[in-house]
Amino acid sequence: MKQQSSAPSPLASLRSRVVAVAAATAVLAGVAVTYTLQAAERAESADATSKFGLDRDKLYFRSTTESAGRIARVPASGGGGGARTTGGPTCERFYAAAGTGLCLQRRSGIPPKSYAVVLDDRLREKRRIALTGIPNRARVSASGRMLSWTMFATGDSYAGSSFSTRTSILDTRTGYLIKNMEEIPLTLDGRRYHSPDVNYWGVTFAKDDNRFYATVSTKGKTYLVRGDMAKWSATALRANVECPSLSPDNTRIAFKKRVRKGTRDPWRLYVLDLRTMREHPLAERRSVDDQAAWLDDDTLGYALPGADGRKQDIWTTRADGSGSPALRVRGGSSPAAVR
Repeated sequence: MKQQSSAPSPLASLRSRVVAVAAATAVLAGVAVTYTLQAAERAESADATSKFGLDRDKLYFRSTTESAGRIARVPASGGGGGARTTGGPTCERFYAAAGTGLCLQRRSGIPPKSYAVVLDDRLREKRRIALTGIPNRARVSASGRMLSWTMFATGDSYAGSSFSTRTSILDTRTGYLIKNMEEIPLTLDGRRYHSPDVNYWGVTFAKDDNRFYATVSTKGKTYLVRGDMAKWSATALRANVECPSLSPDNTRIAFKKRVRKGTRDPWRLYVLDLRTMREHPLAERRSVDDQAAWLDDDTLGYALPGADGRKQDIWTTRADGSGSPALRVRGGSSPAAVR
């Protein structure tokens, strides 16, 4: 008996070729994605190496104009003038003190990646910590030992009510990392407080690297809390305080205070005297959504939306409430004075 031919039909052959081409395309796409991601990782590492270091008497900041996103610097003293040098690492938020820098980065991808990058006095990467969320606040203690950062876990603004944060603390001397401050026992109105909606953000450290201040929110209210690392405790001191910043002499706290409800111009900058617990408003009357930085014992720096298409500018105002705000850096944010 004559056997039937097993040769494929023209249609089956065409289908086989289409499947083969599709498979090859998928493989090539995978290779391209892998190469792109590896290249991004290489660029990411290179970004953390600066052309300049943390030199004294300089004001460092994140550029929002030329070389946008990279860390730049100007002389710490003087008005808005001075030679501007750009070439530092790329950061979403930045702060530095005593030879230690903290750079919060966010990289595009699926999903996007965020990192806390610890930098040395030449702004070279020492340690990288993977994070989740959107970078929001960054602080380094005066000694350079203690670092803290805040990420938006959900939402991207403090102006509304639909947001949550995750705040971490890193001891660079021991390497110990507190991933989420919400585990710290909180005392509110003299009693141990428990609530699933507790959020911490905006840490600022005292000179002893043990005491710290931060914002805590719960039940729609915000409080200034004083924390103790050794005792692993936090106590609420005062209501309606956000993003505290401790003065270099450790006697005053600058903060933003909610002065009206809603999301339109809700805040104003204040300074609280920790010895008398009296507060006073600053000359800056615009709404500042930032953790103001002390540039010295008398001057505060902060970011505001820029003019002429600039995303942000850095302004200064006197801590005693006198005078008028002054434009310090055109096209900048995240100010940090290194002295």
